[in-house]
Amino acid sequence: MPLWLLIALIAYALMGVLSFAAYGVDKRRASNRAWRTSERALHTIDLLGGVLGGLIAQRVWNHKRRKRTFVAITWVIAALHAAAWITLWRLRR
Repeated sequence: MPLWLLIALIAYALMGVLSFAAYGVDKRRASNRAWRTSERALHTIDLLGGVLGGLIAQRVWNHKRRKRTFVAITWVIAALHAAAWITLWRLRR
C-alpha cells in the first residue's frame, strides 16, 4: 500500500471519529437545550474528511435527519469525496 494512501485512510478515520463525536455532542446539547454546534461546523468537519462519520452519526444519533437541506448537503459532500477518490484511482492506473 502506498504511503499516501495509508496517510489518507488514517486521516479519514480520525476525521470520521471527530465528526461522529461532534454530532453526538450536538445531539446531547440539543436535548439539554444548551449551546449548539453550528451546521456549518458539522459540514466543515465532514468536508475535511469526516463525512463517513457524519453519515453514520446521523443514523446512530438520529440527528439532523429531518432537515432535508442539511442531509442533502451532507450527501453532496459525500459525492464530492467519492468523485475525488474515483479521479485519484483513475489517475494512478
